[in-house]
Amino acid sequence: MRDGFICVAAGTPKIRVADCRFNVEQIFTMMREAEQQGVKILALPELCLTGYTCGDLFLQDALLDGAAEGLRTILEATRNLEVLTALGMPVRAGGKLFNCAVVIQKGRVLAVIPKTYVPNYGEFYEMRWFQSGADCGGDLWPEDEVLSFRHYGGIGQSLIDCPAIPGLKVGVEICEDLWASDPPSRRLAEAGATVILNLSASNEVVGKAAYRRQLVVGQSGRLCCAYVYADAGEGESTTDLVFTGHNMIAENGAMLAEHRFTTGLTMVDIDVERLTCERRRLTPFPAASGAADLYRSEAEFTLCKTKIRRYISPTPFIPENAADRANRCEEILTIAALGLKKRLEHTGARCAVVGLSGGLDSTLALLVTALAMGMLHRSSSDIIAITMPCFGTTDRTKNNAVLLAQHMGVTLRTIPIADTVRSHFRDIGHDPEDHDVTYENAQARERTQVLMDVANEEGGLVIGTGDLSELALGWATYNGDHMSMYGVNASIPKTLVRHLVDYVARDHQEKDGELTRVLEDILDTPVSPELLPAVQGQITQRTEDLVGPYELHDFFLYYVIRWGFGPKKILRLAERAFRRTYSGEAVRKWLKSFYRRFFAQQFKRSCLPDGPKVGSVSLSPRGDWRMPSDAVVRLWLEELE
Repeated sequence: MRDGFICVAAGTPKIRVADCRFNVEQIFTMMREAEQQGVKILALPELCLTGYTCGDLFLQDALLDGAAEGLRTILEATRNLEVLTALGMPVRAGGKLFNCAVVIQKGRVLAVIPKTYVPNYGEFYEMRWFQSGADCGGDLWPEDEVLSFRHYGGIGQSLIDCPAIPGLKVGVEICEDLWASDPPSRRLAEAGATVILNLSASNEVVGKAAYRRQLVVGQSGRLCCAYVYADAGEGESTTDLVFTGHNMIAENGAMLAEHRFTTGLTMVDIDVERLTCERRRLTPFPAASGAADLYRSEAEFTLCKTKIRRYISPTPFIPENAADRANRCEEILTIAALGLKKRLEHTGARCAVVGLSGGLDSTLALLVTALAMGMLHRSSSDIIAITMPCFGTTDRTKNNAVLLAQHMGVTLRTIPIADTVRSHFRDIGHDPEDHDVTYENAQARERTQVLMDVANEEGGLVIGTGDLSELALGWATYNGDHMSMYGVNASIPKTLVRHLVDYVARDHQEKDGELTRVLEDILDTPVSPELLPAVQGQITQRTEDLVGPYELHDFFLYYVIRWGFGPKKILRLAERAFRRTYSGEAVRKWLKSFYRRFFAQQFKRSCLPDGPKVGSVSLSPRGDWRMPSDAVVRLWLEELE
């Protein structure tokens, strides 16, 4: 394990009903394969040692003796394997028969866990053979010698501690347990389990796979855990039922890996550190109770570097599925517009004032403002868009601002500010040929003054255009574009701004082709504050050349704020996600830059205007992010060194 990652797997071996010897060979072969692949935790299906569909053969001692002897063989054959494995088998105890998960490692039994909810409806009639484990409490001891003389806690709910791996605790439930109103996994998670294994034999009928998937994903999110679901498949009897080996691994509400209609291993890396960080953050999640009635055993793991096998999205704020992305864009636009709608209603503003530059951020702000006005059944002419050309403004951005305003039917004002800024330079004694930070920021502050004064004059609100990425990097002029009366883009990162504008462009393609063409050209325009003089009419100041690629910074921002990961882990994740795009040196360079800027620019975030939160990451000083403006970045940079 490294950086919290550990490889887990759900396995579906090909079995034969009631042929324990064949099944034993398939099981330990799969365990060896998992070990070779670096898997540390393996879940196998319910009753896989005998087959789930043995029927009344479960009442035959020949089958039960064969299962017990099969377990002995597996323990002998795998005494050198570190992979922690939960396999399903029938276990005799106290004169009754239990449907159990037996957890083994290095040739020893760590736990024997009975099924709590034994189904007896529809196609299921397990009560014909099996007793519920609900009242065992660890007091029953198996009658089979291979289990009886092992030093674990008898039959009952158990939690497997893994001291070598911080935060890793494993709990087990069996098939129907998940479908119940109060699954055992709830109590296991509250006792500290971060990984839940489910040994299942869930037959297939139309529509069941989707519901099963919802259960697994939902339980992983509700319990803030990794949920490994291993399902019975090929080899089970098809007399009445069909089993498809629907294996799933979910983590905190997200499906990481899934296979159906197949045998073999479904593997993925889970992130235990991510789960423990999230549990610390979520105040409704209880502190680990210790659960006195849960028996605890210990697994032995050798620490080693874990190869990352899971997919790391380079765009964590943006769904990669086109339909999901469209739904996300529609939802974000609606949330932002509803926030502004409320503020306009509450203040009684006669208009909304937007500084329109012809760039992405101001375009999005105008689109959101137009939506809000529509929700209020007000004319788009109640929006005053002001373009304020100065030293670095190009014809391209100015023309796009004008065309955008015209196609959207808003009130457009053009107010050149070059003469005013030159007058200001004379007032403060600044040489206009010195293109330093004063030269740039004077323009930004003058634009904000114009917007504020027009809003006062017209009884309106100034709508902020700055986005989440700019706030994280401090890429805003203090009391310039940093300030507004309501910041609709404040929790929208730059990479997502682009997709939102693109979504609107596509949505208007048939309704208003001209508007779409303007939006597409804005999308193609380099991101720039346009504060330095243009050369031959072209933009000379490109933001990403100065602060670094926004796709990297948004990636860093997500993992720093949403998950609280440290620099080394974020560097490793970024190198994996961007391995085809950026060198490791480039990723490290911009990550250092991100931390330096993030810490140094907190003072700008400490006094942000109001604005709607639209996603899980926000830097509002009133809500999600409270940080001292004089915090020192040294520890974070030292970790990267």
